[in-house]
Amino acid sequence: MNTQEYIESGNLELYVYGLLNESETKEISELAKINPAVGQEIISIEKAILNLSSSFSPNISAENFEKIKAKLELKHGKVIDMKPKSNWSQYLGWAASIALLVGVGYQYTQLNSTSQQLNTIETEKSNLQKSVVELELKNKETATALNVIRDEKNTIVNLAGQTVAPTSFAKIYWNKETSTVYVDAKGLPEPPEGKVYQIWSLKLSPTLTPTSIGLLEDFKGNNEKLFAVSGTSDAEAFGITLEPAGGSKTPTMEQLYTLGKV
Repeated sequence: MNTQEYIESGNLELYVYGLLNESETKEISELAKINPAVGQEIISIEKAILNLSSSFSPNISAENFEKIKAKLELKHGKVIDMKPKSNWSQYLGWAASIALLVGVGYQYTQLNSTSQQLNTIETEKSNLQKSVVELELKNKETATALNVIRDEKNTIVNLAGQTVAPTSFAKIYWNKETSTVYVDAKGLPEPPEGKVYQIWSLKLSPTLTPTSIGLLEDFKGNNEKLFAVSGTSDAEAFGITLEPAGGSKTPTMEQLYTLGKV
């Protein structure tokens, strides 16, 4: 087999990758010593392996790559002396291992990047769903408020601020036919921690008789500050007091925030 046939046979590539048997490896090793063309072709194949490994290595720094090249004795154009077969095979094994590790590292980086992108998309999707739910809830609150205000059957009772909170005010929307009661509490300050507003239906004669018709729970979370409370059919006045969390059996008159007669 002449020089050109050796080069075109593909055996030199197999030799570089260490895939030939012992006798074939020895034959090419001896031939490379006496045939410059064969030796140069082997060097070209090895350089191609190194160039390939560097082109697929987005995460290997230039400093580390130069160290690898130095170990292979290829820095500044130096080539490996092909005297002992064992050293040559060892360096070829290093080159093949580097190429494999670079490929695996690149694939791992790509997989990790894809995973992070999926996590970001899932987070954005979750936030969007939460926003949609909050918007739907707000729209329902607004629709309810508009229906209450526009209901011509409602009796509107204005509650004025009292001594403890003279600037406070509220409105009662009371449908006497259905006994439903809504409280517009936008004129009330946010209750302190551990306190809650309590709504009272009042009978004024023959004696003052208060009846609790509900608490303004989750005051801060109610954007419209419109609350549905228990119904009443015979109220003569309405009052709002500030009570301990959970409410009280009787109103704390010292904490009477608003009061209004029907």
